[in-house]
Amino acid sequence: MPSPVRPVLAVTTGEPAGIGPEISIRAAWALREVANCVLVGDAAFLALTASSLDPAIRLSAISIQALRNGGLPDFGRDRIAVVDVPLAAHVVPGVLNAENGRAVLATLDLALEGVRSGWFDAIVTAPLQKSTINDAGVAFSGHTEYLAEKTGTPKVVMMLAGEPGALQPSLRVALATTHLPLKDVPAAITRESLGQVLDILQADLRSKFGIAAPRILVAGLNPHAGENGYLGREEIDVIEPALHAARERGIDARGPYPADTLFQPKYLRDADCVLAMYHDQGLPVLKHATFGRGVNITLGLPLIRTSVDHGTALDIAARGLGLADSGSMEEAIRVAMHMVAARRSASPH
Repeated sequence: MPSPVRPVLAVTTGEPAGIGPEISIRAAWALREVANCVLVGDAAFLALTASSLDPAIRLSAISIQALRNGGLPDFGRDRIAVVDVPLAAHVVPGVLNAENGRAVLATLDLALEGVRSGWFDAIVTAPLQKSTINDAGVAFSGHTEYLAEKTGTPKVVMMLAGEPGALQPSLRVALATTHLPLKDVPAAITRESLGQVLDILQADLRSKFGIAAPRILVAGLNPHAGENGYLGREEIDVIEPALHAARERGIDARGPYPADTLFQPKYLRDADCVLAMYHDQGLPVLKHATFGRGVNITLGLPLIRTSVDHGTALDIAARGLGLADSGSMEEAIRVAMHMVAARRSASPH
């Protein structure tokens, strides 16, 4: 019987002074039988890191020019391909260096080019340090915003997903707003913006997760979902009308529900996704249940992008190799694989 076709995933290795290179190598090697993870980063630095982690790990480098000229060669299942994006300066674990900021950004550009060129099926990103890129003279607010800008996507949605356990085997939490001061959240939630978020959730849960009829539970903004206007009118004036309009478009969006009681297995088992109104309303719940195995997913893009649910962990990197947990990166790769498979099943070809 022929071996199943492995999805080809571009894995950008993130901030070189953090744990990104280590977890990228370890996860790619652990899942090499089921996913062709192509590391995107400095080949010499990654080879040195790999040999220090485990001499059995085998990497094979290819230059960007060779990739453009001949495509991605098949190195087989006993090697990990590396697209060489050289760093500008020596890496000291745990110590940021702005000289490497532009090279980190170049790994994202190469991954995007690879998806557009058909070399890669999806992008999986290790954590990077925003300050390093900004200190290199490039305005940068994060992976999500950068990918949206580069693909011309006017609206994206941040979703985290994880597998907390048997009572609730799959937990997905999307955000109506992301990195905003709490005082700015109410004004950022409008009928139009909520409608756009729900449209993106409906489309991507169907096309990228293979869920034919997604069920979305929506949290209120205020305590007790406003308590009939006593604790705020956003539910009455904004959220309920947006949900009513969404249902008229065929979206199964229910709520708004009080956030303090919504995240219970008896409610979540009948839902495919929860839409929270702001970052710290939804993500503490998910991270408590799944941290170290959670996955960050950007919805709305014309491509598949997943990432880890944590940062660069410079303190761990400074203590040496072998201490970082690659679990979230492995889950990010598995979720990307699942999304690629779902998209292929939905394709008419």
